[in-house]
Amino acid sequence: MFNKKGPSLGSRLRGLIWGLCILLLYTSPLYCFANFSQAKGLVYKIKEGLPAGVLIGAVGSDLHLDFSLDPPLLFNLPQKKPGDQFVSLNSSTGELFTSGTEIDRETLCPDTSDLGQGCILSLDIFVLPQQYFQLVKVKILIEDVNDNHPRFPTNEIRVSVPENAQVNARFVVEQSATDPDLGFNGVQTYWLVNDFGVFTLDVEENEGGELTPFLIVTDELDREHQQEYVTDIIAEDGGNPPLLGTATLRIIITDVNDNCPQFTESQVNVTLYGNTSKGAQLARLRAFDPDHGANAAISYAYSERVPRETGALFHLDHATGAIKLAGKVDASTGRLYKLTVLAKGPGCIPAVAAVTVHVIRAGSGPPVILPRYIAPEKDGVVTVKESELPFSPIAFFTVKNTDQRGLKTECVLEGSGPFRLSPYKLFKNEFLLETTEPLDYEQRRDYELTVVARSPKGLFIKTFIKILVLDENDNAPIFKLSLHELSVEENNPPNTFLTQLQATDKDSESRGEVIYLLGSDAPSIFLLDRMTGVLTVSVSLDREEKETYRFMVRAVDRGSPSKESIATVVVTVLDRNDNSPRFINKDFTFFVPENFPGFGEIGILSVADADAGENGWVALSIINGSDVFVIDTGRGALRARTPLDREQQGTYHLWIEAVDGGEPALSCVTMVTVLLLDVNDNPPVVLFPQSNQSYMLVLPSTLPGTSITEVYAVDKDTGMNAVIAYSIIRRKGGEPGSFDIDPNTGNITLKRELSDRGLYSLLVKVSDHGHPEPLHSTVLVNLFVNETVSNESYIQSLLTSEAEIEIGEEKPWYVGKLTERPGPEGMLPCRVVLIGLSVTCLGLLFLVITLTACICCRKLKKHKMKRLEVEIPLKMNGDLHAVDRKLMQISNI
Repeated sequence: MFNKKGPSLGSRLRGLIWGLCILLLYTSPLYCFANFSQAKGLVYKIKEGLPAGVLIGAVGSDLHLDFSLDPPLLFNLPQKKPGDQFVSLNSSTGELFTSGTEIDRETLCPDTSDLGQGCILSLDIFVLPQQYFQLVKVKILIEDVNDNHPRFPTNEIRVSVPENAQVNARFVVEQSATDPDLGFNGVQTYWLVNDFGVFTLDVEENEGGELTPFLIVTDELDREHQQEYVTDIIAEDGGNPPLLGTATLRIIITDVNDNCPQFTESQVNVTLYGNTSKGAQLARLRAFDPDHGANAAISYAYSERVPRETGALFHLDHATGAIKLAGKVDASTGRLYKLTVLAKGPGCIPAVAAVTVHVIRAGSGPPVILPRYIAPEKDGVVTVKESELPFSPIAFFTVKNTDQRGLKTECVLEGSGPFRLSPYKLFKNEFLLETTEPLDYEQRRDYELTVVARSPKGLFIKTFIKILVLDENDNAPIFKLSLHELSVEENNPPNTFLTQLQATDKDSESRGEVIYLLGSDAPSIFLLDRMTGVLTVSVSLDREEKETYRFMVRAVDRGSPSKESIATVVVTVLDRNDNSPRFINKDFTFFVPENFPGFGEIGILSVADADAGENGWVALSIINGSDVFVIDTGRGALRARTPLDREQQGTYHLWIEAVDGGEPALSCVTMVTVLLLDVNDNPPVVLFPQSNQSYMLVLPSTLPGTSITEVYAVDKDTGMNAVIAYSIIRRKGGEPGSFDIDPNTGNITLKRELSDRGLYSLLVKVSDHGHPEPLHSTVLVNLFVNETVSNESYIQSLLTSEAEIEIGEEKPWYVGKLTERPGPEGMLPCRVVLIGLSVTCLGLLFLVITLTACICCRKLKKHKMKRLEVEIPLKMNGDLHAVDRKLMQISNI
C-alpha cells in the first residue's frame, strides 16, 4: 500500500509519537501551572462610549491585597497590548478608569456580532515590587449600547414584481439593513412609509437570527396602469428610543413573458477511460425553468444530429438528464464523441447543450475512488436528517492511484451546498465528506455532489452522490392572518358561516398537516371544523346582548411532538333594526299648575332603543292633541303651545308615538296624562241672593235664633282654593248686631228681637282660602222688617240708595258709642243738626205707629192670608231648581 521510496513505517510511527508528546506537554496541567502559577484573573463589565474618568474596577481591593506592606504595593500597566490605550491605572490604589480614548465596541470588536461572542478587552497588570510580584489578567467585557442606526447597503433598493403576481406572493428584499449593535439593539422590524394599498411587508428570521424583509402583494397589479411604485422602507432597531434607517424602495412591475428551459452549463467535457465499466454515470445535465407546474416540466433528448449508434452507447435519461455508459468502448485507441442534448419544455424552443466525451486508453491508469458511507445510503442516494448538527460526517472516500504509487492525488468536491471534502487527519488519500451548516428541508430538499479525483498526470475520475434531506417537524403552522376581524349581522340563522381559517406548515407529510382548534377562551357558540378550518356560529346572535366576541384559535400539526401557533379572532355583531323604541314608563302622568306659561317644559318623555346608529335614533310625535301640545324631539320634552286653564279643562289624555330610524321603521305608543293643578285664580261667585237689589220680608215677630235666609256662593277652583268663608263686613239699618252669619254655611240667623221696622242691609263678604292671596266677593243682603209689603216702589228706592254701601270690615254695634267726642270747636253745629233730626224722627215715628196700628187692626185677617203666600223658604237645597224657585219668589216680592 505504501510506496517503497517513501518513509518507512517505523519512522512514521516515531514521528507520530514525538508529535503526541509535544502536544501533551503544551496541553498538560503542568505546563499551565508553570506559566501561570503567579497569575490571577479579574473580569469587569462596562458599557461602550463612556467618558474619561469612569471607574472600571479596583484591582487591589478585588484581589484583597494588603496595602500596609512596606515597601508599598505598586501597580503597573506594561502598555504592550492594544487595549491598554482605553484605560488608565492608578499605580498606588490599582483602580482602573476609562481614558480619554472612547471605547467603541463595533470598532474594537468588528466580528463579534457575526460570531455571537462578546467583546473583551484584555489587560496584563503587574503587581510590584519584585518581592510581591503578581501578574493579574484583567478582562473587560464591553457591553453594547444602541449607538448605531440601522443602515441599508444601498440608498435605493429595487424589487421586480411580475404583473401577474398572485395576491400574497412574496418577494425577498435582498438588501436588508444591518446594525452593528447586538441583540435587541439590532434591527427588529421593517415597515413601509406608503404601501399604496397593494403591498405590505413581512419579516422572517433565519436560524442565525437575521431578519429578512419580504414584500407581499395584497392586491392585483397592472403594469399598463402603473409601471413602478416608489416609497421608503424603514428599518427600526429595538433600542429605547429606537433608531431608524431609511432607503428608497423602487418596486418595478415587470411584464409577463413565457419562460423556457435553460441549461446551467451549455458545454460539458467528460473524460472516459477504456476500462470504465458498463453503467457508469458519465455526466448529468441540469436545466431549469422558472415556471411552475406543467409549464416547468423538462424532458431531455438527443438531437437528431447524434448518430443512432452513439446514442445507444451513451444512454440519456429523459427525466433526469443523466448520461451513463450503456456499452463497451474501444480500449485500445482514443476517440472523441460529441453529443448534442436538448432540454424541451411545453411550447418552447429547446435549449441546447454540447457534451464532449474523450475516450482515453486504459493503460493511462486513472485514479479509483472507493466510497464508504456513514449516513444511511441506498443506490448512491444518502439521506441526512435536517436536525443533524453542523460537521456531521456523511461518507469516507479512499482514492487509489493504480499507476503512480506514492504520488499525491488531488480530490475535490464539485456542487453547491453546505458540505466540504477534506483530508482525514494524517492518513494519505483518505477524504471525509461532512456538513458545514445545519440543513433545512424547507429551503432545499436534495443536493447533487460530484467527487473528482485527479492523478498527477491530469487523469481524473468522478463519483456522483445525491443527498436527500429528511424532513423533521421543526416548523410550526403559520396562520395566513394573525388577526381575523369578522362581522356578522345579528339575528343570523344558526350555523352561519363566518370564515375559513388558513394556516400552512412547511414540513412534509403528516408533519405538515394542520388541524384547527378553538382556544380555551372561545365561547361554546362558535364551532371550528378541525380539518377545513371553517368557523361557524351555532346560534343566532343578539347585538344588544353582546356586540364583540374575541377569542383565540390554534393551528396544530400532526408531528411528534406537535407544534402549534395561535391567531386572534374578533367577531363584531352588526346591528339590525330588531328592537322597537321603548318608553321608560308604560304611561306618563305630569302634574302641571294651571296658567303654566306657553311652551314651558311640562315633562320629559324618556324613551330608549337598544339598536345602534340610525336604527336607534327615535322621533316622537303626538297622535292626538297636537293643537294644544308640542314635543321637543331632541330632548323628548312635552310643551303646551298656550297657557292652560284648569277651569276650562283639568285633564288631558295624549297618545305619543315613538318611531325609530330603521328600515322598516319600528314604533311604540304610550299614553300621557296631563293633570292641571289648581291655582287660586277665581274669586267666589254669589248665586244667592241674585243681586244687590233683591230683598226679603222679615216679620217683626220673628223669634231670635230663627234662620232668616242664607248667602250661597260657589268657587270654580278646587281644594282650599274653593273653601268659602262668609262674614258681615258692613251693616245699615235697624239695631246693630240683629243678624249674624255662619262663616261656613252662609246661613243668616236672627240674634235679637226686632223692635224697629224698616230695611236692614247687610254687606256680606264671601272669601276663599286660596294661597298665597285669598280672593273674595261681596253681596248686599236686604231684609225688610215689616208685617207686609205695601209699597213696592218705596222699597226699591231704598234698595237703590243702599247699593252704594262702602265695603269695609264690620265693627261691633257698640263701637259708635265708644268713639271720642269731637273737639269744642265742632260740637255746636253737630248738636243743632242732631236735635233737628231727633224731633223730625220722633214725629215720623209717632205717625207711623199710629197708622200701623190702624192698618193692623183692620187687616189682621187679610194679613194672615198674605203671609202664607209671601213667606220664602229660609234654606236652599243643593238642587238648582230650588235655587230658581227661591229667586222667583224674591223677585215677586
